[in-house]
Amino acid sequence: MRFTKITASIGPKCEDRETLTKMIAAGVNMCRLNFSHDTGDVQGKKIDLIREISSELNTPVAVMIDLQGPKHRIGNFATEDKYPLTIGQKFIFDSDSTPGDGTRVQLPDADVMKSLNVGDRILLNDGKIEMTVDSVAPDKIVATVVRGTEIWSRRGFNLPDTEIATSVLTDKDRADLEYAITKNPDWVAISFVQKPEDVAEVRDFITARTAHPIKIIAKIERPNAVERISEIASAADGIMIARGDLAVEVPFEEVPAISRHIIRECRKMNKPVIMATQMLGTMVNSEFPTRAEITDVANAAYLRADSTMTSEETTIGINPVNVIDTMSKILTYADADAIANPYDWSRVENIPENDWSRSVASMAYLNRASAIVVFARDTDAAMQISCRKPDIPIVAVCNERVIANQLCLLRGVFPVFSDELFAHRDGFNAARRFGVTSGKLVIVDEEKISLRTLD
Repeated sequence: MRFTKITASIGPKCEDRETLTKMIAAGVNMCRLNFSHDTGDVQGKKIDLIREISSELNTPVAVMIDLQGPKHRIGNFATEDKYPLTIGQKFIFDSDSTPGDGTRVQLPDADVMKSLNVGDRILLNDGKIEMTVDSVAPDKIVATVVRGTEIWSRRGFNLPDTEIATSVLTDKDRADLEYAITKNPDWVAISFVQKPEDVAEVRDFITARTAHPIKIIAKIERPNAVERISEIASAADGIMIARGDLAVEVPFEEVPAISRHIIRECRKMNKPVIMATQMLGTMVNSEFPTRAEITDVANAAYLRADSTMTSEETTIGINPVNVIDTMSKILTYADADAIANPYDWSRVENIPENDWSRSVASMAYLNRASAIVVFARDTDAAMQISCRKPDIPIVAVCNERVIANQLCLLRGVFPVFSDELFAHRDGFNAARRFGVTSGKLVIVDEEKISLRTLD
C-alpha cells in the first residue's frame, strides 16, 4: 500500500486522454497545471479532461493550478551574442531601455530597483553568474562580478538577500486566476511567496470571486520564506518545497536540511507538504532513474512528506506513464519499510498530549487498528490526523467531491465518495470498500471517537 501521494505535472507529452488515463491509473493523485505555459482556456480544457477521466475511473484526483508569479529578467543586449564578464568587473543595471552592451543592461522592474541594497547579491542564469551590489541610485545599480564568464539577453535573476516590495500576483497571474476560478480547481499554488501576507492577498482575491473552497499552497523557494515558514504555513493550506529556485537562492548543500525542517514545521501546523523538483529528472530522456534519484524519492517517504512531484519528467519526458509507475514502486516500498520501523507519534514537537488528533493516532497505535475511518464534512479532521503520521490508512468518507479531491494530496488519506455511507455513518462498509475486511477500526465522526471491531 502506498501512503505517499504523487503529484504529476501535465504538459505536452501527457495531456492526451490515453496517456493521462494511464498515468492516473498508474497512481497519480494530483495533477499540476503550470500556468507559466499555455493560456487559461487551454489549461481549462485540461482541467475538464482530468475531471472526465477521474469520473470514468471512479478515482478522486485533485487539480492544482500553479501560478507563474513575479519572475524577474534583465533586458535585451544589442545583439544575440554572449557578452564576456571578468571577475571584479563593474556592471551596471539601469532603467534605460536602450539595448545593453558588455558594461550595462536594463533592469525593467522598478520595484526591484527600489528594493535592492548595498551588499545584496544578484544571481543570474540559475546562479551561474553572481554579482554584489556596490551602490544604489533611483535609476541605476552598480555591481561587481563575483562569479560568471558571460551574460546575454533576457536572463532570469534571483535576489536571495532582498525582500522585493511587489505583489505576489502579477497582472498575468490575476488574469490566469480569474479564469481558473471558473473551473473550480482544488488547489492553487503561489510562486515566490515571501511572507504570510502574500497568502492572504491571494485568498482575498479568490474569496471575493467564488464561494468554492479552493485551497492554497505556498511554494517555498526564497530564503526569507524559509525564515518565516511557520507563519506562512499557518496562513496557507499546504506547502511546496520548490527545490529548483530554492537551491539557487540558498547554498545547495543546505537544501536537504531545509527540506527536513519545512516538513517538521508543516507537521506541527497540520499542513500537507509536497517535495518537488528533479525527483526523477534523468527520466526525461531515460527509461530508468539513477540510484541517487531512487534514494531521493524514497527519502521523501521516510521523511513522511505528503507527496512527491514530477516536473519535466512527465511534461516533456519520453515515457510519462513509466515515470509514474517507477515513482509509485519506489514510494510503495519505502512506505512499507517506514511502517516496519514505526513513526514515534508521541515525540512530535509542540503537539499537546490532549490534542484530539494525537489521541486518535494513539488509540489506533495502541490497539493495533487496521484503519481510521473519518466522516469528512470538510478537510480539517482528516488533515490533522494525517499530520500525526499514523502508519495505517485513513479512510475519509466524503459526501462532496471537492472534499474527496482535496484530500487526495494528504499522506495516508484515502477518500471514499459516498452519499449513502455518509448518510448512515457506515464506517464498516467504508472500510470494506477500501479493502479492510478485518481488525479494529478507529471511527471519527465529528467530536465522537470510537473503537469498533470489524468482523
